[in-house]
Amino acid sequence: MSALREKLFCGLPFLQPAESLLLRFLMIPNLFLLHAEGIEHIRQQQGPLIVACNHNNAIESLLVPAFLVYHSAGRKISFVIDWMFGKVPLLGHLLNVMEPVYVYHKRSTSRFLESRRPKTTYSKDTVSLCRERLRNGQRIGIFPEGTRNRDPCRLLRARPGVGHIALGSGVPVLPVGIHCVSGRKRKKVHDFGKIILKIGQPIRFDDLSEAYRIADSSGALSGSKGNERQVLAQSAADRIMSNIACLCGKAFTGHLPYLHEQNKIEDFSTSDNQNNTEEICPV
Repeated sequence: MSALREKLFCGLPFLQPAESLLLRFLMIPNLFLLHAEGIEHIRQQQGPLIVACNHNNAIESLLVPAFLVYHSAGRKISFVIDWMFGKVPLLGHLLNVMEPVYVYHKRSTSRFLESRRPKTTYSKDTVSLCRERLRNGQRIGIFPEGTRNRDPCRLLRARPGVGHIALGSGVPVLPVGIHCVSGRKRKKVHDFGKIILKIGQPIRFDDLSEAYRIADSSGALSGSKGNERQVLAQSAADRIMSNIACLCGKAFTGHLPYLHEQNKIEDFSTSDNQNNTEEICPV
């Protein structure tokens, strides 16, 4: 009984009553589908935080954020997600409760959803929006790979956006490894099934942040200073992915190409990603 109380009826002081009820409802599938380790690492965190996860399938996009918010005593985590998910009936309402950061660069394959694309979007870029929320004491969630990665054996290289957010804000990054791989002989990422979640210790980038701040002080958006910031951001992103790799069980070398270059890799262990037409999130 005490275990059930901990998994469904913990205090959620940062949420309104209706929001608490909705979150407890979303936690019900996690009772059967999700096993977590390292929960204490998110419970111990106070203040702004960047949560970085690898990305395997669609179902984890809802279950994992709900789990992380619940074990943060209801502190909302604004995940960076594509705008079209916020327009799906019911799902959009569930997502909007967590106040996500929507990105608008992709076109929806659904005519219905594309017709509901906002005519105007935020004038600020996604990195600036995330930093602004962090400055206000909020929490940000991001899938650095930029898309669902169906490769059961290795991670994609992270987009540099998570590095820009971390170094520009000075906020620690909490790495979260999501394992959704099944099968002993022919491993594959399943669409629905057991999820093993491993939460690591926060990563701080004091060394890189100082160098990034110095490079940023000139205010240059291009040229040598802009290139230096890009290199520092990618270095931070690679360090984040290395930590996630240790948690999720996938390999990461730090020199993997982005998804649009995957067709150059001859030893790619599954064809799932080669058939993936989903665009990469630029963040």
